[in-house]
Amino acid sequence: MAFSILRNLQPTLPQLVSPQLRRLPLGGCGGSRSARMAPLTSAAQQKRGFQGGAGGVYEVDGAKVRGIELLRDPHLNKGMAFTLKERQILGVHGLLPPSVFSQDEQASRIIANFRRATTDLDKYIYLSSLQDRNEKLFYRIVSDHVEEMAPIIYTPTVGLACQKYGAIFRRPRGLYITINDLGHVYEILCNWPETGVKAIVVTDGERILGLGDLGAFGMGIPVGKLALYTAMGGVKPTQCLPVVIDVGTDNEKLLVDPMYIGLRHKRVRGQKYDQLIDEFLNSVICRYGQGTLVQFEDFANHNAFRLLEKYRNRYLTFNDDIQGTASVAVAGIIAAMRITKTKLSDHKYLFQGAGEASIGIADLLVMAMEEEGTSKEEAISRIWMVDSKGLVTTNRSTGGLTALKAVYAKDHAEVRSLETICEELKPTAAIGAAAIGGAFTEKFIQMMAKHNDRPIIFALSNPTSKAECTAEQAYKLTEGRCVFASGSPFDPVEVNGRVYVPGQGNNAYIFPGMALGAIVAGLHHVTDIMFLRASQTLAEMVSEAHLEEGRLYPPLSTVREVSTKLATRIVEYAYEKGMATTYPEPPNKEDFVRRHQYSLDYGTFVPPTYPWPGMPE
Repeated sequence: MAFSILRNLQPTLPQLVSPQLRRLPLGGCGGSRSARMAPLTSAAQQKRGFQGGAGGVYEVDGAKVRGIELLRDPHLNKGMAFTLKERQILGVHGLLPPSVFSQDEQASRIIANFRRATTDLDKYIYLSSLQDRNEKLFYRIVSDHVEEMAPIIYTPTVGLACQKYGAIFRRPRGLYITINDLGHVYEILCNWPETGVKAIVVTDGERILGLGDLGAFGMGIPVGKLALYTAMGGVKPTQCLPVVIDVGTDNEKLLVDPMYIGLRHKRVRGQKYDQLIDEFLNSVICRYGQGTLVQFEDFANHNAFRLLEKYRNRYLTFNDDIQGTASVAVAGIIAAMRITKTKLSDHKYLFQGAGEASIGIADLLVMAMEEEGTSKEEAISRIWMVDSKGLVTTNRSTGGLTALKAVYAKDHAEVRSLETICEELKPTAAIGAAAIGGAFTEKFIQMMAKHNDRPIIFALSNPTSKAECTAEQAYKLTEGRCVFASGSPFDPVEVNGRVYVPGQGNNAYIFPGMALGAIVAGLHHVTDIMFLRASQTLAEMVSEAHLEEGRLYPPLSTVREVSTKLATRIVEYAYEKGMATTYPEPPNKEDFVRRHQYSLDYGTFVPPTYPWPGMPE
């Protein structure tokens, strides 16, 4: 009899115990409420790991997700980790082999298969397929093996994946908004199934890493960035949305490539382009609320700075190529001061490159020197830049002096050769961020070693083929005396019996924590001082043991903890300055941040129960 009743009730059980859940959007079109209530959490849900909406107030989607559809939903699917009771209740009993594997056992099998792949691109495709079918397991694998996985799901392999995106495209992982959709952007956003989006990474594909214009193939960048938001920062994947703004491409090879997936015409620029970006941001606010973070990624220089200045005080937005790169680079420089036993203002900085990355680093470095007590004018005088036309000077006959470069232009004779510039200026720190592979030649590195006991050499360009020099070149040509960091990962280097572990100035140390802090605090704007606070916090997490190894950053394996600390500092700063809109103010900011992070463990689909006195269970 009881069995018969259970069979009759079974079709409605999933609606009660395993619904797809959505966070209620806060505010409507035109912005969210000025103050957000701190989310309510259920101790029982947290204790039992119930697959429900811990962390906020939720509404039931209404969809009866069960049976084979449950196994096809990557947000909910646990594969062979479903227990016998869950399989019977949810209608998947018999659809899976009879064995039950724990998440750890599943992870061991995935890692073994991953390591059998012969190329990095094959590994990228394998991880993408895992993400498509079992999200929790994907993020568990990436988080537990981050030093092995990060170079695959992001730089440098993501560059190759973008170049081959037409061949490896399997299923939609974000939204494509084209110039032909002008006037209909909100409708496209409404096609995205999640209504609780809090973090968007958007690119127009014009300057993908150091590879140039890849158009719609650039989708690999926001997909990869947001995977790191979750794996490294704990931002919930349902809150993340990758977007490509497709206005065409000026890449002639792509225009005739039969595998190209984007619009086949030259880039649309000017007023129509600006109208599309305006409509996109307005539609984001209308759809998801004022507290939705929009990270601009891999826009070309002529748009990157312009759009950042246009929108930074109107929306919750930042540009990772400018501000994220600046923050991680300055963190490395701050840490390097503990090795050189000097102050930031004691150094002369030579930048190879004067684009968005170099300008961003220089601007934040000036701010950091000002906090040391140096005047802004003096701080600027410590920074020299070299672009494609040579040393950036005030009266250069070859031109190319933009308003942003002019800030750092010097009254100096025109010089084109980087080696000659090094010989004349005798910089103490060389920072490469122009994506010109091998720009730091053997002679240049030897000059840096000749003029400095501890030369600071940062080869920040990526992918690896665009690095200004390798770690091996830097350490061996300076006899192990250089203080080195790079944008791409390099293996340890042995010099004179000592092993040096090069620090990777990976933006992933910054942007996941920054995004998490902004979301948790309910910020409406991200400021440059927040990025400086992130730099200082990251530098503080570098131990003396790390410095002894040559590291200027904590091991990447600790990046989730780094992100938690950075997010906590951002939340603290937001409440100190009255910028937070989440109320009431939590007494323990770090605990508050941790309670908002995505759990990498499987939850249970069996709801928690409790007895009543005198009632049979």
